[in-house]
Parts: sequence; structure tokens; C-alpha cells
Amino acid sequence: MAPRRLGFWQRFAVVLVKPVLTVWTRRTWRGMEHLRRDGGIIIVPNHISHADPLVSAHFIYDAGRWPQFLGKASVFRVPVIGWILHRCKQIPVERGSVEAVKSLDKLIGALDGGGAVVIYPEGTTTREPELWPMKGKTGAARLALATGAPVIPVAMIGPERMFDPRTARIGLRPRTPVTVVAGPPVDLGRWAGATPTRAILEEMTDTIMLRIRDLVAEIRGGTPPPLWQRPARTGTPEVTE
Repeated sequence: MAPRRLGFWQRFAVVLVKPVLTVWTRRTWRGMEHLRRDGGIIIVPNHISHADPLVSAHFIYDAGRWPQFLGKASVFRVPVIGWILHRCKQIPVERGSVEAVKSLDKLIGALDGGGAVVIYPEGTTTREPELWPMKGKTGAARLALATGAPVIPVAMIGPERMFDPRTARIGLRPRTPVTVVAGPPVDLGRWAGATPTRAILEEMTDTIMLRIRDLVAEIRGGTPPPLWQRPARTGTPEVTE
């Protein structure tokens, strides 16, 4: 990415973070051509570790795009930190029915401005015991339906060696191997122009998550399990084949 396209605080973040990741990780990047260089895109990675936003940001930056992550609005109200996040073009997201609509408008505005918006469809690090993807939440599908922006699936393995969410163990060994692969846009054409009912959004979300899961299987090997969902208190997990 040409430095002249970045503001001061964006360049500062790159100078601060990228050298650390360059030493910490040994990277295998594939599929960068699917992150087109201009125009709005929705990037949907699997979420296996609190370290993987750093790894996915590194990948997206190396692909020539500036990643715009969603963050809790409360963080953006923290003095200094919130100010820097705003200037790095990160996107605050409010909770609650009325505020959620405003947050959707911000996301649509970012895509209309040609941004590369990163949404973790699972909403949190996966709870699947072997770190396979879970069933997702519908935010990415809703945004895709509202904008028509392409949804780019991204799969990664390796960040769990940097921080394993199952044990809270941090791995500081230099050149930790990480692999990130982007796939072609998910084919959501059959829902173009559809009314965003709950059923439609869940169908789209399952399609997105199954594509991410299959990408994960391509890089880690083995037969992927059905999408996992945390069991309800009185029930068993739902799965999506």
C-alpha cells in the first residue's frame, strides 16, 4: 500500500505493529488477489484467537488494503485510545436496537467510501473444541444484502499458537508459523434484492460460514465437522452441514 494513501496515525500504527509481527510470525499468505484494490469489500475471517485480528490486519495490509475493524463503541470513548482508533478509520459499533441501526449506517458509509470492512461472523473466538468455525451471527449477511458489496472469506491457522483461547497461553516464540488464505467472493447472488427476514439472513450466514469452514479445512487438512453452536442451557448444539 502506498504510504501517501495513509494518514499519520495509520502510518504510525503500521510502524508500531508490523515490525513486531514480522519477527513474531513466519507467514504464508495466499489468495490476496481476491481482495480487490479498490471498492468496498466485506472481509469475513474465522476467529480462533485474540491474536488473529493482528494477523488478519497484517495480511489485509500486505494485500494493499487498509483494514477497518468493528469495535465496541465504549472503547472509542476512552481518552486518547478512542481518538487514535477514529483516526485509524476503525468503526465503533453500538448495541441496542436503535443504536444498531446507526452502526449499520456507519458500515454502509464505510463500504460506499471504498473501505475494506472486517467482520468476524462468529462474533467471538470459536468455542468449538478443536477451533473449527461456529455458526455465525447475521451482521455480515445483513450488510451484504444492504450494499451488494462482495463478501470475501478468509481462513487462518496459527494465531492460536500466539495466544490459545482455550488455555490463555501466550506463545512468544519468534517466527511462529501462520497461514492466511482468502477465497473468491461468496456467491450470495440468489438473495440479491431479498427482504432481510431472519430466515433469509440465517441462510446467507450459513452459506458464508460453510465457505469459511471449507477454506479452513483446505489449509489444516482433515474432514471439517458441521458448524458448531454453543448448546442452550436445556438443549443440545445445533449443527449445520
